Amino acid sequence: MSAAELYKIYLNHPTICTDTRKITEGCLFFALKGPNFNGNAFAADALKQGAAYAIIDEASYVTGEQTILTNDVLLTLQQLATYHRDQLNIPVIAIVGSNGKTTTKELITAVLSQQYKVHATPGNFNNHIGLPLTLLQLNAAHQIAIIEMGANHIGENAALCEIAKPTLGVITNNGKDHLEGFGSIEGVAQSNSELYYYLLKHNGLAFVNAHDEWLMRMASRLSNKKTYAGNYANRNVHADYTAEANSVNPEISFRIRGEHAQIDSVLSGDYNFDNIMAAVAFGLHFNLSYELIKQGIESYIPSNNRSQIIRKEHNSIFLDAYNANPSSMEVALRNFAQSPVKNKVAILGDMFELGAYEAAEHAQIISLAAALKIDEVILVGKAFEAQNKIDTIKSFETTEEAKVYIQSKNYRGANFFIKGSRGMRLETLLDCIN
Repeated sequence: MSAAELYKIYLNHPTICTDTRKITEGCLFFALKGPNFNGNAFAADALKQGAAYAIIDEASYVTGEQTILTNDVLLTLQQLATYHRDQLNIPVIAIVGSNGKTTTKELITAVLSQQYKVHATPGNFNNHIGLPLTLLQLNAAHQIAIIEMGANHIGENAALCEIAKPTLGVITNNGKDHLEGFGSIEGVAQSNSELYYYLLKHNGLAFVNAHDEWLMRMASRLSNKKTYAGNYANRNVHADYTAEANSVNPEISFRIRGEHAQIDSVLSGDYNFDNIMAAVAFGLHFNLSYELIKQGIESYIPSNNRSQIIRKEHNSIFLDAYNANPSSMEVALRNFAQSPVKNKVAILGDMFELGAYEAAEHAQIISLAAALKIDEVILVGKAFEAQNKIDTIKSFETTEEAKVYIQSKNYRGANFFIKGSRGMRLETLLDCIN
């Protein structure tokens, strides 16, 4: 069955399901495969639960006219999403980069939603499966799509661009993420540049952080681009869209060039000011008033363990435990050290997917934490523990062991910074901080 033929069925059944635990009446069930499961085996159950059709790729699971046999279910899903995207004449914004993709996506969404009907990538649906599912949630009412793209090997962003066909895009930065898959930070940059290359080929518009020399060099070939810059004190460059910061720590406050109204964000750090400025730039590009941009930025409250500020009865916590890599760990740790708060306690969890770089990168973060003279540093995870040679820094192999120690300390008046990779589940430490 061609994508065009399947699309006619999709128009009558626009809800997509890939999990039989979430079947809704009249949906299309795509029988995806994974390392430990075969969705084809659940096709009959999906139909019994109310799915209108099941799309499968193994003939032995055909049960009747409601099963649609294809060569590859995942490829069919992607082709359907691209066909659907082709029917929609709306701006599609792509966001790639090592750090800050989700925060930038949410900030851009918060701003543009003040004036437009926006659909953005939900949660972390940013890979080869999540992206087509996101596109298939678009409908005729939507005016702008904001698509986050996550990659862990070279060529993946290029493939995702071919599915989503972005008309605008932004790279947040090049950092040390997924080094195991990319091989080096140069490999990371090559992967991120795939977005610029797609925009170049299709006359799309790139938004470039003028403070990032690497991105500016990567974008030098692009004639269709807009630059943005969050300026302050010793960091001042010219760009198409600029703002001046009054403060970036402990919270960000700034004024857009030529405007008197101050915009206050709950976010902290110059790296988050860059994320905010991407949203400001898109807001100005889409002709939002300064008042609406202000409303959008100030309405954004971080969630899902990203840049959250949590006030407990006796202590405060800056929680950034959704994920971590050496680049994001360094800038966030430096920002925490510069914060004017007292009694600082940094809890750092292992950084995953570093491959051959694991030992060196963890050792470097330990040295940085010691040099920053934070009041107390606690390391969690096997990688950190293996590299910890500093007597004054506590290290624990597991999060549970760290939890026992933290509970025994009975902290009062402390300010915690918690960051680590998703698998460390450092957010569970919140239970032992009062």
